[in-house]
Amino acid sequence: MADFNPAYKKAMDHEGAYSNDPDDKGAETYCGISRRWFPDWSGWIIIDGMKGHPDFPKILKDINALQNPVKEFYKTNFWNRIKGDQIKEQFIADELFDTVINMNPKKAPEFLQRALNCLNRNQALYPDLIVDGGIGPKTLGCLDKLNSEDVKLLFKMLNVLQGTHYIEEMERDHIQEKYCRGWFTRVEITIGVEK
Repeated sequence: MADFNPAYKKAMDHEGAYSNDPDDKGAETYCGISRRWFPDWSGWIIIDGMKGHPDFPKILKDINALQNPVKEFYKTNFWNRIKGDQIKEQFIADELFDTVINMNPKKAPEFLQRALNCLNRNQALYPDLIVDGGIGPKTLGCLDKLNSEDVKLLFKMLNVLQGTHYIEEMERDHIQEKYCRGWFTRVEITIGVEK
């Protein structure tokens, strides 16, 4: 079964800093946690208290009392949402975790359900899933029915859907093009599938 810790470590390679970019739809963020979407997160109290410090925001990474709430937040709000502990393949869990962090929380489950529907051999392996943006026993059961080659293909499909989402986002709002290169560092078509 997949493990939260390596998925979290990998996610922090993308999310590990403070930002307050007016063009970012999440507005003020710390380690990818958006104040706009999660205004009640306990870490904001610590961050607000440090804003007058001369080394702000660099000093935030050295505050242990801030790092534990970040990790707990990711486990509760993202890893548990994708049922990461119930996914067998680490690289699939890592991919879903990264996607649920970076997009609307329903997108990763929707991408998984859409891809699983395409991989069911015209419903010979399992019936089509309702694409409802939730991962439950039916979705996990379908995932468990895929052979190893189909799981590798699923990984590619999830990344194609992720990349397509980014392109559509930039086409809708050209200001978002400034994030293109960063977003596409998250799209891995072959890396990790051999693990």
